[in-house]
Amino acid sequence: MKHDGSVTLFQYWNRLRGNRPAPRRTEVEPAEIKTLLADTFILERDARGEAVFRLAGTRLCATFGKELKGLSFASLWPGRDQAVVGKLARSVFDMKSVVVLSFAGRNRSGDAAAFELLLLPLEGGMESPRAMGSLLACHKPFWLGAEPIVECEVTTLRIIDADREPSLLKNRPAVQVPPLVPERRSITDSLIEPGQGRRFRHLVVFDGGRNE
Repeated sequence: MKHDGSVTLFQYWNRLRGNRPAPRRTEVEPAEIKTLLADTFILERDARGEAVFRLAGTRLCATFGKELKGLSFASLWPGRDQAVVGKLARSVFDMKSVVVLSFAGRNRSGDAAAFELLLLPLEGGMESPRAMGSLLACHKPFWLGAEPIVECEVTTLRIIDADREPSLLKNRPAVQVPPLVPERRSITDSLIEPGQGRRFRHLVVFDGGRNE
């Protein structure tokens, strides 16, 4: 985790949850993270089982040049990345995983900016799971916010065991995403299962949350 905003949001979430897998959604007080609100969002699961934006900060909407409320979270990514991101969101809902994802976002002119995304589970019960997160630009080019991001590509991802890695050191290296996903067995087949971290090609996957 490299961005100060990601670390701050994680520390707030970690303090709220105590020794539980996740805090209740009603415990989140926007005033306590007011400096991050423009870049934060809340996800909920819709009737199809997909993660959709319930709320999204103003700067986040400006980054993509549209209102994100009600939009499929995974739809921000194309193709195989969309399948991976969708499965990661389900892991946050169902297994209380903590996910850190880096991606490159490009505007219509092909200019790129690097982003860090953090996904944190919230306890909302089986019927209405929630997740909160932040999406922050690692650097802010002059055009960001004026020219919308229209294409995203995952570059690294990590699934965190928040109990084993409470400090989430900024200099901890992320796992590189291979440029080509195997045809017969995609990352989504191996990403999220109970148990210890395991190696898939050169991806190392760590399970998040706790089993009680």
